[in-house]
Amino acid sequence: MAGKTIRQSPKAVPSLPARGGGKGNAKAARRKDRKAQNKADAEAGRGALPQWTNAEIAEAFRRLAAANPAPRGELEHINPFTLLVAVVLSAQATDAGVNKATPALFKLADTPEKMEKLGETRLRSLIKTIGLYRTKAKNLIALSRQLIAEHGGKVPHDRAALEALPGVGRKTANVVLNVAFGEPTIAVDTHIFRLGNRTGLAVGKTPLEVETKLMEVVPERYRLNAHHWLILHGRYVCTARRPLCETCIIADLCKWPGKTILSSSAEQSAAHRELA
Repeated sequence: MAGKTIRQSPKAVPSLPARGGGKGNAKAARRKDRKAQNKADAEAGRGALPQWTNAEIAEAFRRLAAANPAPRGELEHINPFTLLVAVVLSAQATDAGVNKATPALFKLADTPEKMEKLGETRLRSLIKTIGLYRTKAKNLIALSRQLIAEHGGKVPHDRAALEALPGVGRKTANVVLNVAFGEPTIAVDTHIFRLGNRTGLAVGKTPLEVETKLMEVVPERYRLNAHHWLILHGRYVCTARRPLCETCIIADLCKWPGKTILSSSAEQSAAHRELA
């Protein structure tokens, strides 16, 4: 996989569409007061929200696809190996923080052979700004040695082989399979886990439960990019502390009861004036 991914900025995230009452148009929403939001989050946590219909799910992804037809991940990388390294480094860290450290690292080590030669001590010095850097450095050196010994220095296109690598779990394997190999996998991170439960789109007590539900309900034609759309939406719109319901293009489909849909033209106009 040549070249590095294009970094997605918050400005690229879909905002409220133009006013209009036609079929398929989103309606604006406002968050309720904090007490109501907390109650809504508690309901979502219990799995007590209404189920989405197949038509609603298809409409949600139609809107996300129309607003961002070619979504991309935010971790910078050069090839499948550097993608794997970046995802391993991103555990319990931000993509932005990882992207600050990896350019210097990838200039020196963009293959397993170069990473092994770099050594754990030098690697630690290059990634020390990232959380858990000592453990991650140890895993990356071991991972590189295993790739050389068992896979000819190549990143395997196989879930079991990926998950057998040090520091690689199901989420990391899903990202690599999706981004590097074009597999329609869905990597459930903290953003997708929150989004799935809060909206009622995919309720689950564990990331695997949410992933399994999403794989069941996301229409096949949207599955390849679903992971990117949902991560970006959770990161920039359906945020943890202050979800931006006012700019959410699927607010009228979302089942979270912590918001009020603005149905009148006057309310819609006021919402647009506030966002202008």
